[in-house]
Amino acid sequence: MGSSKPSMLVVLLLLCITSLEHTGKLVFADEKLIEQQCHNAEVPETCIQCLNSDPKGQEADKVRIAAIVITCLSNGSHVLAKNMSSLASSAQDKNLKSLFQDCEKGFIQAASYLSTAMDRLKSKDYDKTNHFVRTALEPEMDCKQNVVSLTPSVPSDVLDEMRVYEELSDAAMRIIDRF
Repeated sequence: MGSSKPSMLVVLLLLCITSLEHTGKLVFADEKLIEQQCHNAEVPETCIQCLNSDPKGQEADKVRIAAIVITCLSNGSHVLAKNMSSLASSAQDKNLKSLFQDCEKGFIQAASYLSTAMDRLKSKDYDKTNHFVRTALEPEMDCKQNVVSLTPSVPSDVLDEMRVYEELSDAAMRIIDRF
């Protein structure tokens, strides 16, 4: 029995090494899929960053990758709605306050559109998914057009979040277009 312990140890060691090799290959393949899916986006880095922020991003297939990007968009719309609410509450000028409130309402509506987009994605209705992602981008574009000249009133981190929202919208639509 003394000789079976070392051979058992060797078998366990080989199983561990084999398991690690397969895990490494799997991660490599998933990273490659993420890069392929994000490659056609206008800013692939933003798409990749979103996917890497999800713990299951490395295990995702094409549809799950699109779902993760839509989730990042939805999170962004909620953040932007809160940012606009905060800007509206601190605005002294009535017109500025109204503008930020309109932006807030737009981002709240965008979150609803993105929820519908996710439902359409789960139903494999990819044309409608893209339609709702595109529709969710419109309030951001309207808001940006109105606030871009207000740079002192709109903090740069809010403008950056809006830029990321646009980049992720583009990424989602391009990924879904390739289904």
